[in-house]
Amino acid sequence: MTTQSITPTRKRIRRLLAGDGAAKALIFAAAFLSFLLSVTLWFAGDRERGLFVGIWVPSICSAGALLLVGRRHE
Repeated sequence: MTTQSITPTRKRIRRLLAGDGAAKALIFAAAFLSFLLSVTLWFAGDRERGLFVGIWVPSICSAGALLLVGRRHE
């Protein structure tokens, strides 16, 4: 990949997550919804899917942290 093909995507992400506060809120909301879905699936009796969706929570938080740190260093 060339840097020209990566740059427009980064610009779109930056526009989507305009401020750090909005970005943190979006990341927190996505992780919290994933957690709620995981708990719902677990107690509904679908434990394997509940565990699978529960794995998304740290993944979402990690991806969000990488995006936020990347924005600060640029």
